Amino acid sequence: QGLLVESGGGSVQAGGSLRLSCAASGYIYSSNCMGWFRQTPGKEREGVAAIYTGRGSTYYADSVKGRFAISQDNAKNTVYLQMNSLKPEDTAMYYCAVRMGGCGWYDGTLYRTDLYSHWGQGTQVTVSS
Repeated sequence: QGLLVESGGGSVQAGGSLRLSCAASGYIYSSNCMGWFRQTPGKEREGVAAIYTGRGSTYYADSVKGRFAISQDNAKNTVYLQMNSLKPEDTAMYYCAVRMGGCGWYDGTLYRTDLYSHWGQGTQVTVSS
């Protein structure tokens, strides 16, 4: 198994919900930034949400604010992405990633993929209309 293991993807109708999980090895979970990204064929990977596990600070892309919620379970070294009110445009492969240290909110690098050093294998989310 890798350092990050995602689960929870699947197929759902528009308006439905899914919860993604990302289980991390302990040393990369603690006091680091864990982010969720998504990608569709032919497009760049885009940031969706992130959480700084040291404080629980959360960040969201505008496209998912109010619909998605990122959370953490320190006992399980796991980060979750609760996705509600799903839309067909949310269809993508979703990846969990970790960035050592803070999330870079203040310097505008929050979703720079090259700053995330470890990635999960991805989990597919498909939303039908």
